[in-house]
Amino acid sequence: MDPNDETTTILATCSHTHLFPGARCHLQGLPDPTAFATSPHPLDLYLRFPDGAATDAELLTETPAGPALKVPAYTTGAGTAIAAHTWTVREFTGTGDEVELAIGAKSST
Repeated sequence: MDPNDETTTILATCSHTHLFPGARCHLQGLPDPTAFATSPHPLDLYLRFPDGAATDAELLTETPAGPALKVPAYTTGAGTAIAAHTWTVREFTGTGDEVELAIGAKSST
């Protein structure tokens, strides 16, 4: 897998049924998690939530607010509609073979 290949979709498992400041998502299948955590680049993501809901998302790295996660509208496993949002990414942490994203505030990007 080419780490600069933006057409590859990376699985991201999320810690909660929706995103909010402080929520965590774990990127899996990156070829070099430590390097990515140090120098992230744009990625297409497939977010999977613990209630079975899932959606595509986009990791942006060059926005005015810094790194951001752009998530389209989706429905939770319980049927709750979640509006589309772009979230800042507060932190990237390499944790073994994964990279953990710490979600920050909603962004206007």
